[in-house]
Amino acid sequence: MTIKLSIFTFFNALVLLTSCNGQTTKQHVKTDNIVKGDTVTELGNNIMVIHQDKNSMYWFGSWDNGVYKYDGKSFTNFTTEHGLPSNRIDEIKEDKLGNIYFNSSYPNSTIVKFDGHNFTTLTAIPSVEWQLQSDDLWFRHSYEFETKVYRYDGITLHELLLPKPPNLSNPFGIYSIYKDKKGNIWFGTNPSGVCRYDGKSFEWITEEDVTEFRNEGANGVRSITEDKNGDFWFNTEYRYSVYDSTTLKNKTLYTRHESIGGLDGKKDSDLDEYLSTVTDNNNNLWFVTYRNGVWKYDGTKITHYPVQDNSKDITLFSIYKDNNGELWLGTHENGVFKFNGTAFVKFEK
Repeated sequence: MTIKLSIFTFFNALVLLTSCNGQTTKQHVKTDNIVKGDTVTELGNNIMVIHQDKNSMYWFGSWDNGVYKYDGKSFTNFTTEHGLPSNRIDEIKEDKLGNIYFNSSYPNSTIVKFDGHNFTTLTAIPSVEWQLQSDDLWFRHSYEFETKVYRYDGITLHELLLPKPPNLSNPFGIYSIYKDKKGNIWFGTNPSGVCRYDGKSFEWITEEDVTEFRNEGANGVRSITEDKNGDFWFNTEYRYSVYDSTTLKNKTLYTRHESIGGLDGKKDSDLDEYLSTVTDNNNNLWFVTYRNGVWKYDGTKITHYPVQDNSKDITLFSIYKDNNGELWLGTHENGVFKFNGTAFVKFEK
């Protein structure tokens, strides 16, 4: 079911996870004006999100130990001791000038800017300035049931309220944000489906169309991506052809196509949902599941890649494609894994 809201009409009207991390040797370095972080010998076990910046530095975000920078030779760890408001990192983003931003959802939703020297906490300003500019950065508020999102234009961090679909009174949280190839912004929620903002209006594809209820209820839209044909995938066994409203002859936003089914090929599989998705440089889709490894779909066949540590399957969280097209995995308790062309292996410098 599609629901459309005019922006003008609107304005008128995961449980925190913790894990045990291995101890690392630290060399604490401080200066009067520049944050140096602690030099450590290895990454912690809990690494959830990954980003490679314009200068080829890697940033590994933890839910326990802040963020690690990797320059290709050594690791530097930044925590609350160095200016982060929280040691939990949920998002890592970068602006056109190369500044890095870290979004933390616990204990409060806080966004910090790192300019290469110091951390600066951004102050959110309640706003109704919904706009769609190419250089804006968008951030989630948190996984809690609040409809806030943040738009940062380089000067102001706008705290915006995402409108609810009509006839839906239940609260929802923002689980994912995705900018599509046309520059539209998509918000994946739990449990209200997905919402697209095109700069003028909001269009909803509601939960009843997005999620299959086989895993004891909805898990929320945690992943949004487009394939080589321009179809959208919302961490479900269906794909969606979404239409540009300016070319429509009716009010239909999308058509829904059953596609691969369960990742394991079974019609009624519990593997019909996944946590994270990426499209590689060969236009293959890669799907990350919580306990069942990684699955690649090349448009014809599905290939399963188990991910193990000490011969045991591990719990995964995210997949990331770096500047060179190489694939990385963030995990709950087993550090970082990297694809070597055949398998995902644990990353060690």
